[in-house]
Amino acid sequence: MRSAAVQIVQTLVQAGHQAVFAGGCVRDMLRGVEPKDYDIATSARPKQVQALFAKSFSIGAHFGVIIVVADGHPFEIATFRRDGIYTDARRPDSVEFTDAEEDAKRRDFTVNGLFFDPLKDEVLDYVGGRADLDKKILRAIGDPAARFQEDHLRLLRAVRFATTLEFTIEEHTFRAICESSAGIRTISAERIRDELSRILLHPTRVRGFDLLVDTGLMKEILPEIMRLKGCEQPPQFHPEGDVFVHTRTMLGMLPPDASLPLVLSVLFHDIAKPATFAVDDTGRIRFNNHDKLGAQMTEEILRRLKFPNAIISPTVDAVDNHMVFKDVKQMRVSRLKRFLARPTIEEELELHRVDCSSSHAMLDNYEFLRAKQAEFAAQPEPLIPKPLINGHDLISLGFAPGPKIREMLNGVQNLQLEGTLRTRDEALEWVTNQTR
Repeated sequence: MRSAAVQIVQTLVQAGHQAVFAGGCVRDMLRGVEPKDYDIATSARPKQVQALFAKSFSIGAHFGVIIVVADGHPFEIATFRRDGIYTDARRPDSVEFTDAEEDAKRRDFTVNGLFFDPLKDEVLDYVGGRADLDKKILRAIGDPAARFQEDHLRLLRAVRFATTLEFTIEEHTFRAICESSAGIRTISAERIRDELSRILLHPTRVRGFDLLVDTGLMKEILPEIMRLKGCEQPPQFHPEGDVFVHTRTMLGMLPPDASLPLVLSVLFHDIAKPATFAVDDTGRIRFNNHDKLGAQMTEEILRRLKFPNAIISPTVDAVDNHMVFKDVKQMRVSRLKRFLARPTIEEELELHRVDCSSSHAMLDNYEFLRAKQAEFAAQPEPLIPKPLINGHDLISLGFAPGPKIREMLNGVQNLQLEGTLRTRDEALEWVTNQTR
């Protein structure tokens, strides 16, 4: 990919234009990290770029942006520009094509305002980005308040970069984020969702969580999380503190590569505790049905943020089921096998593990389930084997279509899962005996 990007730069330079690598790829190169893509900035106008490259198409010629495909990779080629005013807090109303220095000054953060000339092996730094990169500081270019006013998504991008790069946000930049946090409401749910997901998926997600809280962005995006603060829990089961502390602690216990549904299920598994908080006659704190209400709230939150069903479904299931784990030792074998056969079980087990580890530290149910998984895996038949009989078999025995058939089939499968019924003939005999 890099060699293809260098070739594009060379083609532009040979045609008489200035061309350099720009933005995040330069930042990552200087950090010793392989860039995921290469953006190129140039003095060439959009039409001049398209005239030089056969495989090119415009995605924003008004803003000077052309996509060039080389060696199977798409590269974003942008003409150096100065932005006009932003009336929609997202895009400039107009742009003026200019030079590299002016282009650097219109970008968001100094570490993203660096250019690199691969032909001369030279860094072009007009905004002090190299020094901030060395010091691991995230600083807005120019007036921080003005940068965030131009595009309020930069508020979340600041948290994301500080999280993923493990940088400190410069004092004036941090203050401007706090003062401008309400502006995130103007940003579409989809854009917020994407930035939030990147923060939560990173191994340093707890730092991102803290920054979202400290800047006031959490209150604007996920006010439900802030309501967890001060929600007390039974000290005999939760010596770590309130629901907010418990949730934050769990996030820190997740593996670095935790999936998005798993992280979200940790974030929301106790989201309904404030709404269900009660104290019984003995003085013990209760959260009756917080799992069921929490599942409803989780779905509402994720739909509000426009998450796809592929993320919503397993997250809601995990929240809905997280209290079931306390009863697993009392389950009959058939129910236990069905419970372990669900496609979301591994992530729900991880949710249960960190839930217990962050509070009372009792992992007996977790260890019981892991032992049962190993026991069932050692058996010759699959965890959920093919049913011994079906509805047609029951109809041939004289059953009328209806709920009774489902009831009998469930009964047969329960006994099959428990090893009581092993053959079709045994199943049919059992059904016949039930009708006598």
